[in-house]
Amino acid sequence: MVNSMNIAIQGEPGSFSHEAALKLVPGATIVPCALSAEVFAALTSGKVDAAVIPIENSLAGSVSEHFDLLLTHDVKVERETLLRIRHNLIAIPGAVTSEIDRVFSHPVALAQCRLFLAQHPRMEAFASYDTAGSVKQLVDLRDRHAAAIASEAAAQYYGAEILQAGIEDNAENFTRFFLVRRASDSVADPGSNKQSNKLSLAFSVENRPGSLVAVLNELADLGTNLTKIESRPVHGKPWEYIFYVDCQIRSSDEGSRALEALGRHCAMVKELGRYQEASR
Repeated sequence: MVNSMNIAIQGEPGSFSHEAALKLVPGATIVPCALSAEVFAALTSGKVDAAVIPIENSLAGSVSEHFDLLLTHDVKVERETLLRIRHNLIAIPGAVTSEIDRVFSHPVALAQCRLFLAQHPRMEAFASYDTAGSVKQLVDLRDRHAAAIASEAAAQYYGAEILQAGIEDNAENFTRFFLVRRASDSVADPGSNKQSNKLSLAFSVENRPGSLVAVLNELADLGTNLTKIESRPVHGKPWEYIFYVDCQIRSSDEGSRALEALGRHCAMVKELGRYQEASR
């Protein structure tokens, strides 16, 4: 991959997605989008070379919308990274903590700073569409009584100041991000990537007794380590589900055998990506 890649993210410059994108592809050009659907539209239409999306947070859980978008678009996960999420109370230069009475941020960020907000009952929390967007807004308004919860990068990007750093409830706060590309631009032969040790896939099973157990037994027989499984409803088909799975694999060939084995039991199987597992 070259450093001139255009990468779409959901959110404003200075967001955690921005930080993750530059960690995955240093020097990339970031293309902010308001909505996740716009990120995937930009990718599939060829307006950008890749997208970086959060897929799971160690405290808040999975980003369900992004699993659904991966399933319905012709894209592949090429890489993943883990980003330590550090939240900060940010305000315009000259503001002081004791004068802050309104705090803006993404709902997930607000939820991850409950203890700090409880210790400062004067501060009323307001949900916003984006952490970095909250900083951008308060800088535009020049309101000394408003603050945002966001990253250090957001404060630097918009010329704001950190009033208090590390205000999250739990220091073990990590988000897993995917680098996603169009399937046609991704690795043509997954087996050529000898460093692949992780497989993400989606599947559905027939509505009969033991069908899901049969799938899991196939993975167990191969010695494949299942690290994550969750279900999502099929839109328009009540009580039918898509299962999303992450597996640790010892080789890319093992991933191919796993997909072949699942095909014998599943109504649908889609490989979302075969890539190298990120480490902390």
